[in-house]
Amino acid sequence: MKKRVICVLLAAAVAAGSLAGCGGKSSDGGASSGEEGKVINVYSWNDEFRKRVEEVYPEVKETSTDGTVTTLNDGTEIHWIINPNEDGVYQQKLDEALLRQADASADDKVDIFLSEVDYVYKYTDADADVAMPLTDLGIDPDADLADQYEFTKVTASDVNGVQRGSTWQCCPGLLVYRRDIAMDVFGTDDPEAIGEKVKDWDTLKATAEELKAKGYYTFASYADTFRLYGNSIEAPWVSPGETTIKVDQKVMDWVEDSKEWLDAGYLDKNVKRQWVDDWNKTMGSSSNVFAFLFPAWGIDFTLKKNWDGEDGVWGVTNPPQEYNWGGSYVHACTGTDNPEQVKDIILAVTGNQENLLKISKEYLDYTNTKSGMQKVAEDSSYASEFLGGQNAFQYFVPVAESIQIAPLSAYDQGCVELLQNSFSDYFQGAVDFDKAKENFETAIIERYPDITAIQWPE
Repeated sequence: MKKRVICVLLAAAVAAGSLAGCGGKSSDGGASSGEEGKVINVYSWNDEFRKRVEEVYPEVKETSTDGTVTTLNDGTEIHWIINPNEDGVYQQKLDEALLRQADASADDKVDIFLSEVDYVYKYTDADADVAMPLTDLGIDPDADLADQYEFTKVTASDVNGVQRGSTWQCCPGLLVYRRDIAMDVFGTDDPEAIGEKVKDWDTLKATAEELKAKGYYTFASYADTFRLYGNSIEAPWVSPGETTIKVDQKVMDWVEDSKEWLDAGYLDKNVKRQWVDDWNKTMGSSSNVFAFLFPAWGIDFTLKKNWDGEDGVWGVTNPPQEYNWGGSYVHACTGTDNPEQVKDIILAVTGNQENLLKISKEYLDYTNTKSGMQKVAEDSSYASEFLGGQNAFQYFVPVAESIQIAPLSAYDQGCVELLQNSFSDYFQGAVDFDKAKENFETAIIERYPDITAIQWPE
């Protein structure tokens, strides 16, 4: 089992053997003992975590102009090692570093790394032993993280219930819409009224016809709706101990509905995926796209970056289906030579309510404090100028309280990316349905050589 968790997924290990070399486990089974190191190496895929650390960690002195090094008050340097998340690049680079962890010099060891919900189980696996139990750092999840949403704690735990990471985020999703387009089509931009027009998929389909009649797309791309379907799957893509990918019926429902919506003209045929320039442009003021499905980080980190108009044009309301999208988990790496500072950073960013509320105010993040978010939802000072003075937390809270996280596996990111890519060609008419399935199967085996079969719903 150990060899499959990281080494096989990296396609860098032999067919047999142990993952001990991957984890870099120290002789005491946890953090390295002795004097704290002077370099903290943090692996991530963007600067989001760095900015949160800068915002709330009191030991931060300064960050270099290029954002690669943050100096702490005691002279310790945080080195930010950033690689893109797309196409598995981040995981590949992280896995390569984890393979070297046992033999790395103190200043080259991984101290903190981040994972996303799509592949967090790969790194919290007890057999992998790359993410330290929080208790080994001196963090008591029941006491120190008592106010976190329970599903985030479960997501960061191994099969034995041992929590091996923590997050500052809870990621309920909303529908984010253009107020000006709403006024043009519906004669109102009131969030409650718009919420009624998007309250479920059948209602939203009728609303899409109204938008189309006025020359607007409902969403930019079929990729925008995937998370709502993906959150509803009944079984993981790959069950523990198995080598078969099982495609859930909910995923195929997304395929069928996406084809229907694209052919009906509710989506922009020119936008084939997220995180590309064509998609980014649909968030600009000249776009005719009505809405996006975003969690809080999506509004701040994606929508605001691509919007080129005045504040107040966007608003939020309930989605057609409750969903969660994402969550960045912070892990202390087994073998770190900075356990005390790593502990302090994790607690400062994920376990301190005052700090979490500061992050929420500064970045619109829906942070991982149940009681804090309830307070914020009633606090007018958390209204967003970008959202026209609307307090988005009023809408986030009920979604967050209803989230039931989908069953996860270490293969989720690759499965989601490759399925979307394969069926995009089908949506666009480049291949037929059976060829899209075949292309997905080929791509999966190339990405994950340990997978032996793909099972489709009947």
